[in-house]
Amino acid sequence: MLRALLLLLGGLAPALPAGPHWAYEGPHGQQHWPEGHPACGGRAQSPIDIQTRWVQPDPSLPPIRPVGYRRPGTPAFTLANNGHTAVLALPPSLRLQGLPRSFAAAQLHFHWGRPGRAGGAEHLLDGHRAPAEPGGHGLGGGGSLLCPQMHVVHYDAERYANASEAQHHAGGLAVLGVLLEVGADPHPAYNNILNHLGSIRYAGQTTAIPSFSVQDLLPPRLDLYYRYNGSLTTPPCFQGVLWTLFQQPVRISLAQLEQLQGALYATEAAEPEPQRLVDNFRVPQELNQRPVLSSFPRGPKGYSTGEVVAIVFGAIFGCLGLFLVVHFVAKRMRARRVQEQDVVFKASSRRAPDDDGPRP
Repeated sequence: MLRALLLLLGGLAPALPAGPHWAYEGPHGQQHWPEGHPACGGRAQSPIDIQTRWVQPDPSLPPIRPVGYRRPGTPAFTLANNGHTAVLALPPSLRLQGLPRSFAAAQLHFHWGRPGRAGGAEHLLDGHRAPAEPGGHGLGGGGSLLCPQMHVVHYDAERYANASEAQHHAGGLAVLGVLLEVGADPHPAYNNILNHLGSIRYAGQTTAIPSFSVQDLLPPRLDLYYRYNGSLTTPPCFQGVLWTLFQQPVRISLAQLEQLQGALYATEAAEPEPQRLVDNFRVPQELNQRPVLSSFPRGPKGYSTGEVVAIVFGAIFGCLGLFLVVHFVAKRMRARRVQEQDVVFKASSRRAPDDDGPRP
């Protein structure tokens, strides 16, 4: 009964031991997933490394509009450790507008690395695990490599009864990806989850937590995002997931990050050799000619931020080079004129006695 409940809560992060055993490393690690879960070897897998210079801007993409996220209408949520991640079950009264159909929330979960080592987020932006904010950069001038990612899972409520049914069908699921990065201050909304991780330290444990505004977990700008068709990032890796990755990150404190990285175990409480739940992220998969859209322009005249910087610096150095060329040419011309005037002066000086002396 408990396993069935966890599977329902887990949605896209199956509970132990649903299906063939899998892990992120070792003999059942992600390189072996296709052996027990054939869809994991497909050509439309997630996550991906989004190369922003090749993204196709699509101004017709509307902003994401959560409905019911601020007041979920339930007194408590269920938080679980399914051995792969921390999963928060969400009521289907939470809906998303701005997608092709009405999608209902199923759950949210996290992916993270380990203390002091790179990794955590699954989707990358130009090879980084945390993005540059619009008009600026994340910590470290391009994003920290220690940052986690949150996924909010939804299913097509117009066609399917729940996420378990919807995941078998193309377009049946829609996932919001939120990139997290470390800032100076703690994020109050994330404490609603992180402060209860001690109650689910071991795989198979669940706890009830007070309801809160789920929208506060999302970035402020829900109109800036990348969109592509992909898959679940964990087995069974079913394809046909509509992905929305927000460009703007959410900042949590270093203490909150460490809380996420060090609180949970991937093993049950009775296990004599407990294993820390860390590095639960999949490496980027091949894009395989899939288009990646953005709801915003790439930059002036469609250029990416990197291209704009290159153009600006190219123009500056070009102007500097032109200035130096003109300067040296003008200097040489002045030197030549001075030399010619000197020659004329000397020639005039040699003729002067003839002009002033006695005439024949």
